[in-house]
Amino acid sequence: MMKKIQFLTAGESHGKGLLGIIEGIPAGLEMNENLIAEQLSRRQMGYGRGKRMKIEQDRAEIYCGVRHGQTLGSPIGLILPNKDWANWEQVMSSDQVDNPGKQITLPRPGHADLAGIQKFGFTDIRNVLERSSARETAMRVALSSICRKLLDTFDIHIASRVTRIYNITDSATNPLDMSLKTLNHHADQSPVRCLDSHAEQQMLQAIDLAIQAGDSVGGEIQILASGLPYGLGTYTHWDKKLHARIAEALMSVNAFKSIEFGPAVEYSKKHGSETHDEIGWDGKTYTRSTNHAGGIEGGMSNAQWLDIRVAMKPIPTLIKPLKSVDILTKESKSAHKERTDTCAVPAASIVAEGMLAFVLADALLEKFGGDSVDQLTQHIHATGKF
Repeated sequence: MMKKIQFLTAGESHGKGLLGIIEGIPAGLEMNENLIAEQLSRRQMGYGRGKRMKIEQDRAEIYCGVRHGQTLGSPIGLILPNKDWANWEQVMSSDQVDNPGKQITLPRPGHADLAGIQKFGFTDIRNVLERSSARETAMRVALSSICRKLLDTFDIHIASRVTRIYNITDSATNPLDMSLKTLNHHADQSPVRCLDSHAEQQMLQAIDLAIQAGDSVGGEIQILASGLPYGLGTYTHWDKKLHARIAEALMSVNAFKSIEFGPAVEYSKKHGSETHDEIGWDGKTYTRSTNHAGGIEGGMSNAQWLDIRVAMKPIPTLIKPLKSVDILTKESKSAHKERTDTCAVPAASIVAEGMLAFVLADALLEKFGGDSVDQLTQHIHATGKF
């Protein structure tokens, strides 16, 4: 449901690399490869990641659409090589080879494997798992860093933190007390991107126990955005509502299974008088003493912070796999084992930030318009309400 910005990714987990194209970014935005690399490095962090993170040192090349450090208003192309490609040239070759490797025929419960081979008629699950792998989100983070730079230009900032891993909850005080740059700085210092040091240690222990058991753990992430004006999105059409667009983007991330705007589940158990945000006036602007709505009312931003929570299921690739059925022989066996993470919740929080950046940049351009950053700046200054 993107209106002004479109992006496309291509590539397989163990192929030559990932490709990405984004269009709709106005001209004149400062951009360089270091800005992209900063976000890619954040995605590679996190306790419980697999051995591949020691192989890849992601750095995307700007292939087109940027000249002398500024966007041109044309589509921007990125290339992100896979360093591990050297070990997979035969298996993932685009040409026919004499030794293509052993077929994978044991689908993993909870993965795209079985539905994917049924959909496309494959007899080798590798044709599915290479593209369905979360490796693809590296290019999403790379492309979204361009949107993030656009938002930063207008003092719109995005941050996230891990609020739960397995059954361990971060009980740190509400992060709305600090700037989002400060929040991200604190979260990035933690191997699980958690603010509560006591919970952090318990989360690390839970991950260690899962590693020992050959299992995996999921968790919950809080994503925040500040600096939004009134009226991004609209109440007038179902597919233009801001929360619907955000939900579509975030639910496209591997293993994300639920989303809340504000503490929606908790407030669904209370009365309306306890859950809506009363309106005041301080002589200059409207005020709210609470943000139960999570920054969105009627499908539009209401100038409050966005407060979004997503739940991530445990990764389905297990060191000690669950039962499955061979798609060729129909024999009952253990599911396929692929190189995997035990916990990717911290890394997924960076992907979530990126997906939110796509939507907010798109909504900002939809409301205010402009072919260049200068034009967009003028339009926001003229009509933006905060």
